[in-house]
Amino acid sequence: MLKLKTKLAQPGFRAVLLTALLTIASVAQTTSGMLTPDIERVGMKLACLCGGCNNTVGNCPMIGCHYTAPARDKIAAMQKAGADDKTIIDAFVSQEGLKALAAPPTQGFSLVGWVMPFIAIAGGLLVVGLVLRNMMRTKPAGAPEIDRAVLDRYHDQIEKDTARLDQ
Repeated sequence: MLKLKTKLAQPGFRAVLLTALLTIASVAQTTSGMLTPDIERVGMKLACLCGGCNNTVGNCPMIGCHYTAPARDKIAAMQKAGADDKTIIDAFVSQEGLKALAAPPTQGFSLVGWVMPFIAIAGGLLVVGLVLRNMMRTKPAGAPEIDRAVLDRYHDQIEKDTARLDQ
């Protein structure tokens, strides 16, 4: 017993024991949560539908996300079965609808989602240009006519007030 206590007290033995325990703990981990480049490539085209983020399946940072984790497993299983990227994406779209895509398709009515931002920017620039042109065209109002008698009265009052300050 004494011999065991002295062995545990040695720093080298503790380091070896700690290394062995950490090695065993890391080997016991599963690889189902691993994100391979192939899974990430397909996942970047699919939206995470967990409702809590605006990420894709390929870059969702939530650990144990209730949508991303099963989706990645499904992608891995389909890739292992030999399915190509388009087949995998089409399977998600058929199951979830177009909301499964990270970006709208570039055909049909969904093309509006790609074109509309440019139309809105062009329209906004047009409105700003018209407003600026209108502002440049209008002439500023002239100074209002002031009665000369009123102006002389104020001028005399100013002269009296400043004369009092000089005394």
